[in-house]
Amino acid sequence: MSDEQIFRGIPLKGLQAFEAVGRCGSVTAAAAELNVSPGAISQQIRKIESFLGVTLLERSGRTVELTQWGRLYHREISKGFEQFALAEQVLERARNENALVLSALSSVVNKWIGRRIFDWQALHPDAHVRVTGRDKEPRMGFDEVDFRVSYGSDVLQHDHYTELFRDWVVPACSPALIDGRSLSPAELLSCPLLHVEWERHFTPYPSWTEFAAKIGTGFKGPPSGLSFTLSSSAIDAAVNKRGIVLAQMSMIADELEAQTLVIPVDIRLPLRESYFLAWDRSALQKPYGPEFRDWVIAISRRQAQISAPSILSEPK
Repeated sequence: MSDEQIFRGIPLKGLQAFEAVGRCGSVTAAAAELNVSPGAISQQIRKIESFLGVTLLERSGRTVELTQWGRLYHREISKGFEQFALAEQVLERARNENALVLSALSSVVNKWIGRRIFDWQALHPDAHVRVTGRDKEPRMGFDEVDFRVSYGSDVLQHDHYTELFRDWVVPACSPALIDGRSLSPAELLSCPLLHVEWERHFTPYPSWTEFAAKIGTGFKGPPSGLSFTLSSSAIDAAVNKRGIVLAQMSMIADELEAQTLVIPVDIRLPLRESYFLAWDRSALQKPYGPEFRDWVIAISRRQAQISAPSILSEPK
């Protein structure tokens, strides 16, 4: 049998399963990583054992251990899987060589910068920008990211950054929910309320309790209603007539224009921290890198003016 025939006959899924078991240390952990059942992992390993004619795993109850042949084989195939990972990195670098890669928090991508990026593309049709939603801060210089929209003190992880804008939240709901009624600020609190509760490492999102305090009324007991960790999810729920949300102004411009959301009472609360733009120094050496940074800063200045309340909208 030729080397080519041997390669074509190797059960590749079994190879992947065995590599994962050896690296993760258990069938269960390997199954979780590959998103399959433990039974499927065991079945694939039996196939490759049958193909090789040797026992790779020593099974004792629920535990497994690599045999002498298993340790030898795993050491060699691991080199191949490491090469696969390197090949993926090479491909990713090639894809991003001329592209500008922008990373931002998921809700920021879904409801703000992901929508505005079409304006940039219209101004620079030859530019290539990849937008990725990611809540964990990237490592500039290591991850394939050129620019990052961060919130609050998270930006301190980066070397180069500038403040973009401080956003404000405002009550927003589907027009069908209020059916043309004019509600007072206090009456809003008796409507179905949607809550945003960010992950704990962020400063707290403005709450309905704070809104009640701002209008000078009490808010008895724990607030009822649904809570969301993503601002964008809470906004989508409001569009679907599920309740009133304290929505970020930057994230509801399109919904207000389409009249899928309305502002029943224009009383706004500021976020506790600002959004920032961070960048890798090499990003400014890419085609359109400096222009892209300047564009994000410019639209953020406009957003700051839109988000902040006017004197007329402030409660007396």
